[in-house]
Amino acid sequence: MRLGIVLTDDAHVTVACALMQEALKRGWQIRCFLTHRGVLALCDSDFSHLSEHGAVNMALCEHSFELFSGTMAPAIDVPQSVIIGGQYQDAELVRNSDRVLVF
Repeated sequence: MRLGIVLTDDAHVTVACALMQEALKRGWQIRCFLTHRGVLALCDSDFSHLSEHGAVNMALCEHSFELFSGTMAPAIDVPQSVIIGGQYQDAELVRNSDRVLVF
């Protein structure tokens, strides 16, 4: 199963993180795209840890990152494994996933 998750708001970070952890236990491939306030999910250590070591293929919207990273203190720390891109990554996630959930 190829699961795509689009996170548009950091208010759902706990649910998205738990869902991805369970999907990983099942051996599913996971792609995650962060947009709008969803980029703030990287401030959550459990969430950002999922992108390390290639467990979750993660990308974020550069425009949203620029918009919201200035509101954080300390600034959002983007792991090297996270792709800073745009809506192309979102479209690619949708095209290459069996199921997509949007939070």
